[in-house]
Amino acid sequence: MDTNRNTTPEQQLSTPAPAIWPGLQAQDAPALIDFLVGTVGFLRTAVYEDEGRVAHAQLDWPEGGGVMLGSYDPANAATCGRPGTAGAYVVTDHVDDLYRRLAEAGVKIISEIEDKPYGSREFGIEDPEGNRWSFGTYRGEPRPAPTSGPSA
Repeated sequence: MDTNRNTTPEQQLSTPAPAIWPGLQAQDAPALIDFLVGTVGFLRTAVYEDEGRVAHAQLDWPEGGGVMLGSYDPANAATCGRPGTAGAYVVTDHVDDLYRRLAEAGVKIISEIEDKPYGSREFGIEDPEGNRWSFGTYRGEPRPAPTSGPSA
């Protein structure tokens, strides 16, 4: 589904694949992983434990990108933030199905599904740690095509 109606196919090809991965910490990382995988639909790609704590987990979104998380460590709070303070926008072509499934599962909906003026259809949830997740169809604007010539 193409939600970016103001661009040509050539411009859309210049939109890069996701290369930024949100990182977060959790008081109960195994429970958050179970929620994101079992309820939301992320894929459990890697989970590394160290002395009963999640040292690092990679959860991939089936449509691209993902998140990295671990057990809360106050020494790393400066780079990842405290548990429950993260927010992420997740692109999906199946926003209505996902909304229905999460609502039926009793997930805390913080913004109801709606069409936005910029062409996206989206909604928001809060996970058990308090992090905010938005799911929508907006893939961002494509990068302008590279131009040749001297740089300024």
